[in-house]
Amino acid sequence: MAPRPAWKGYLKLSLVTCAIELTNVVTHAEKVSFRILNRKTGNTVKRIYVDAETGKPLDDGDEIKGYEVDGGDFIHIEEEEIEAVQIESSHTMSLDGFVEKSSIEQIYLDTPYYVAPADKVSGEAFAVIRDAMAARKMAGLARLVLYQRERPVVIEPLGKGMVLTTLRYDNTVRQPDTVFDDIKAAKTDDEMIDLAQHIIDKKKAKFDPSKFDDRYEDALLELIRAKKAGKKPPKAKAPPRPSNVVNLFDALKKSLNSDGGGKAGKSSAKAPAGRAKSKASAPKRKSA
Repeated sequence: MAPRPAWKGYLKLSLVTCAIELTNVVTHAEKVSFRILNRKTGNTVKRIYVDAETGKPLDDGDEIKGYEVDGGDFIHIEEEEIEAVQIESSHTMSLDGFVEKSSIEQIYLDTPYYVAPADKVSGEAFAVIRDAMAARKMAGLARLVLYQRERPVVIEPLGKGMVLTTLRYDNTVRQPDTVFDDIKAAKTDDEMIDLAQHIIDKKKAKFDPSKFDDRYEDALLELIRAKKAGKKPPKAKAPPRPSNVVNLFDALKKSLNSDGGGKAGKSSAKAPAGRAKSKASAPKRKSA
């Protein structure tokens, strides 16, 4: 069964328009999920709205959205009134500008969606827009109303289709300097950088998402299988927690050796003068 589109509308480049649909890139179909049960009866439970003042549950149809104003009063808003709010980006994504995708800082990228033509008639116009962006190696900027909120988006070619990524608003993003300004400047040693680079070179690989396994979910499934079979849950062995590095140079050398060893150029030489002394004077960790 084809996935249900998250949005349907039109993609517009100047006077060229085509019908499109967005499909979620991420699926949670295979994820372990739990239901809430009544411990005594084993029955599933459900949530109900309860009046905060009277404590009485609401009947079907009695719920209504409210926007709080001064003095704790609320303006009642009907679902039909919200659905009636329409702007251009509710149904049309107009490509207003083009940028290199790499120019968009990663902190602004949010949720990806696949973009495909919604019908055969739109196929040609869709392909023209896609191929033109691919030829220029550019990504398009647009706006889209999704889940009752207008979101800035970036669209780029991807194979036969395109991929759209919603963007975060600047005023919702915590800027790096608000966190990184507290990091004290550290004077790094060229030899230690060289050792770290050798470790990186030995671990260099091609990106392959198929090699990513959700080990936590595997452990949950192991627990579920054991309980289903009437066995005791497997005892989890807590992995050893890493400790603070006392001598960074030695730690780098040991890391290099443990990852295949070998000579690491001049960096595999003895520790520079001054660092050996710090090793000897470093306090020993207390045993548990």
